[in-house]
Amino acid sequence: MSDIIVAPETRDLDELATALCGWLAQQMLQASDIRVDNLDYPRGAGMSHETVLFDMHWRERGAEHSQGCVVRIKPGNFTVFPDDLFDEQYQLMKLLHEGKYVRIAKVLWIEQDPTLLGKPFFVMEKKIGRVPVSMPPYALTGWVSEATPQQHRKMWEEGVRQLALIQRVPLDKLTFLRGPAHAPEGFAQEWDKYVRFVEWVKDDPAAPLLRDALARLESLTPANQPPGLVWGDARIGNMMFDENFNVIAVMDWEQPSLGGALQDLAWFLVLSDTMHGPGTRHSKHLPGMGSRAETIAMWEDISDKSAADIEWYEDFTHLKMACTAVRLGQLRGEVIQDVATLRKRLKV
Repeated sequence: MSDIIVAPETRDLDELATALCGWLAQQMLQASDIRVDNLDYPRGAGMSHETVLFDMHWRERGAEHSQGCVVRIKPGNFTVFPDDLFDEQYQLMKLLHEGKYVRIAKVLWIEQDPTLLGKPFFVMEKKIGRVPVSMPPYALTGWVSEATPQQHRKMWEEGVRQLALIQRVPLDKLTFLRGPAHAPEGFAQEWDKYVRFVEWVKDDPAAPLLRDALARLESLTPANQPPGLVWGDARIGNMMFDENFNVIAVMDWEQPSLGGALQDLAWFLVLSDTMHGPGTRHSKHLPGMGSRAETIAMWEDISDKSAADIEWYEDFTHLKMACTAVRLGQLRGEVIQDVATLRKRLKV
């Protein structure tokens, strides 16, 4: 297990416990003797939102109760993305859980008033399991690196199945994810998001490369643009697994859209190759994980959608990741140094 806290902001956890106790009393009017303990930040994951794990205990109707919880706090100064989709994240998680479309933590309450914690927040149930963390890379150390090829295979199959099931969510239930009037849904919505992202970071030294990559991609716009829900950060590292390598929660829905089915598949393929595939530079290949071709075939079979033109979407993924890296660099006061590698990935 990683010991690295990567949260964008941290706070006094004793003060947070006191604040949460008072707030929970207003949400649970039948409860008494509410207390909160075991507060901690996730380790090795959770870079964009301040996320705190905790346990709450209370009495109700003469009985003792306990519930593991997570509070997810809206970003303030550390805004990685140009779009504020905090409310949409909550609504989507609620819909996915209630509809049993994918395995996801149950959201419990949302608080829009920033008075209590300085920003809006929501609380969801805490799932108990293991997460393949990015820091340090899960393929290099820890439980994933120590697993057998058969266990890796199970992890891959479970992960791809959940990824594909996202594409079975009825889009007519997701109207709250519609984008601006000129790009309300589908391919146009996701493309518009990153046109605006490139403009948002226009003063960065790397911005000319991002603009060149946009122009290149636009000149090669793919014919296959299947509709579908976009998770936004589709990777094994955003899934929680039990001891049998079953997925018990799909996590981090902070940048969803109606931008099309192939957006997530491409992101998953690129991150799989980066984190544990044969093409990785900073990790190691994990035997048993499905190949790129196997991932595509399984995804097509379960989602009932074609992955034609997936190569274009993988190139688009590299642009998306470059935008995020540039923005994180701005927030940290850093400039991308390896311009040659960035240029190669963007194919410009």
